[in-house]
Amino acid sequence: MIAAGNLIEWIETDYMERVLWVDSHYKECYVIRLNPLGEEQVYFPVLRQVKALTSALEEGQAIVRPVDPYMNFPVPSPDNTQAYEDRDKAWELIKDLVKDVPDIYDKTLRWAALQDRMDESGATAKTYYKYLRRYWAGGMTEAALFHAHDRKGGKGKKKSADGSKRGRPSRVSKTLGIMTGVNITEEIEAIFSLAIKVFYNPRKPKSLPKAYKDMIDEWFSIGDITDRDGNKIPLLPSEEELPTFASFKSWYYRSYNTRERLIAKEGKRAFNLKHRPLLSSTKDMHFGPGAIYQVDATIADIYLVSRFDRTRLIGRPVIYVIVDGFSRLIPGFYVGLEGPSWTGARMALANAFEDKVEFCARYGITITKDQWPCQHVPKAILADNGELKSKASDNVVSGLGITLLNAAPFRADWKGIVEQTFNLLNVNAIKWAPGAVHKRERERGEKDHRLDGKLTLEEFTAYMIQTVLEHNQEKYMDYYGLDSDMVAQHVSPYPLDLWNWGIQNRGGILRAFPPDYIRYHLMPKEEATVTREGIRFEGMFYSCDTAMREAWFEQAASTGVWKVPISYDFRSTNAIYLPAENGQGFERCELTPKSEELYKNKTIEEATDYNEIAKLNRDLAGPRKMQSQTEYNAKRQAIIEKATKRTDEELKQSDKSNNERTKEIRNNRREEKELNRLAERHDIGKKPPLENPARVIEMPRKEDGPSSELRPKTTKRDSFLDILDEEEH
Repeated sequence: MIAAGNLIEWIETDYMERVLWVDSHYKECYVIRLNPLGEEQVYFPVLRQVKALTSALEEGQAIVRPVDPYMNFPVPSPDNTQAYEDRDKAWELIKDLVKDVPDIYDKTLRWAALQDRMDESGATAKTYYKYLRRYWAGGMTEAALFHAHDRKGGKGKKKSADGSKRGRPSRVSKTLGIMTGVNITEEIEAIFSLAIKVFYNPRKPKSLPKAYKDMIDEWFSIGDITDRDGNKIPLLPSEEELPTFASFKSWYYRSYNTRERLIAKEGKRAFNLKHRPLLSSTKDMHFGPGAIYQVDATIADIYLVSRFDRTRLIGRPVIYVIVDGFSRLIPGFYVGLEGPSWTGARMALANAFEDKVEFCARYGITITKDQWPCQHVPKAILADNGELKSKASDNVVSGLGITLLNAAPFRADWKGIVEQTFNLLNVNAIKWAPGAVHKRERERGEKDHRLDGKLTLEEFTAYMIQTVLEHNQEKYMDYYGLDSDMVAQHVSPYPLDLWNWGIQNRGGILRAFPPDYIRYHLMPKEEATVTREGIRFEGMFYSCDTAMREAWFEQAASTGVWKVPISYDFRSTNAIYLPAENGQGFERCELTPKSEELYKNKTIEEATDYNEIAKLNRDLAGPRKMQSQTEYNAKRQAIIEKATKRTDEELKQSDKSNNERTKEIRNNRREEKELNRLAERHDIGKKPPLENPARVIEMPRKEDGPSSELRPKTTKRDSFLDILDEEEH
């Protein structure tokens, strides 16, 4: 299936095209030829027949590139506010244009739309074309507008205050040669910040020029003069000693982004009322597969057992379900123990965007691609006013170009489709599984239903996969409102049938991204610390080729540690991911051998728990360590005191001078060494003497008769041991 976002590589000509749009009848599509990386060339969208493009793919003339080199992984520094302002500025110019599809791809209609926009914004056609091509080439996401920002010069960066006056000369300077303004130092910036707080932000009806004038009067005057009426008037220095309004304005817009400026100026409530982004209603927006996915979470009415010990109950799992609003098909879900949070929502989204054949195979279930043909990114997601509203979800918006729609609080009816799906799953499957929660009260003497739990988390996930497959393929929705086109083509209201019909007749909404790109933008972002032992994150240490090649760890040992941005998967400690400095791609960092012994194949939560236990044990060992140190210090001190006493006593009895004692060190050392050798020698093979050596007893002879007494045999030697002793000597 050709989808918007696909990167097509033509084998013979070796150039690439991006699919920008596919019509609802799956007959025509717009594509744009991409520049070779690093080269500047102007290309515009062109119209192609889907059938011709599909044939080229089937015949091997072209391929869909699984790895997309034009996709950005932008991670600008949080301090680089200019990068975000440039992106927002570009997006503000083109956001309405790029939504006007397919008209924006038509040359004539595009030029007409641009003429209207240029009159309103004052931007040139060249600027619009630059941003449009950058947006289309980068995968049609806001993140594409970060492109090449890392190669810019010093715009938006703080400059040194030393040297001559920076900036463009004023009209006075150019005309009369009189310098105006001063370079902005840290002290002046501190005054700027205070002036904004005092004169501009407290919701006063003042303009930025008025705040600037009040600041000059308050903090830059060199004294006061008194007029005829006795009024004190601030006396200002000459122009070359004052910061200009242009510098003040530039600092203000560099220090505060649009949201911060509006909130600080008018307050959060007024901002939400007048300036927050307005998302259109969800009514009549389910016009095709992927137009809107609805997502929600619930605690399943079933108790599970541990996979490590089936006698242990682990409670009720959390189920995240994602439903396509057009077809009612379930493109993805997640079963886990994470409470309703961004963590669980991220796992459900990852499942909705991944290949279902591979996913089912992990649970021992074999399906074909047409049984669950969902692995693309939708246009919008509708969720509760909760986890998807967190900052962690910003990467989904900018990186994957998904619009997040949040339902109002206590308005579950806005997500009626996914809410109803929960009920269907519970009625059709969950309530019949062992360990299911029964709504009625347990009668006296009746067995606790929690003790009936038999399924592990993995087995329940496989159970839910079969339930979802049944829902997608066999759920007959007689309540579904078929439109005239569906009725004319005899479409049956099954989720999978509606999905397939929608792809052919209402397609072009779903988009394709490389799997690694999707996973990267769904991962949480944090900061790690570069140290001598490695890149430290949550008490674990990692290394990578870049760190080894650029001698990061040696530098940390020499100049001190520093922070680096990373992404990670909370389910595995085996690796973290370091974004490339130029925003293109990422690098995998592996555990160092030292950390691998303790943390390999663990989850981040397990590693955190282990570190907390280690800290607790260390704290508990404190009293014992202190007592032990006290005890052994006392014993060592006793040895010193005893030796000191004996030595001092002998020194009192000796008549040797200090000079004589030091001269005898060499001879004394030699004699002490000989005595020490005798004391430490090893005597190997010597047998210890027996306390009662055995003696030979002569037995009575026959001729002696029975009256003979037993007596020791008299020989020259008392025993055989005496002979052995003589032989040894």
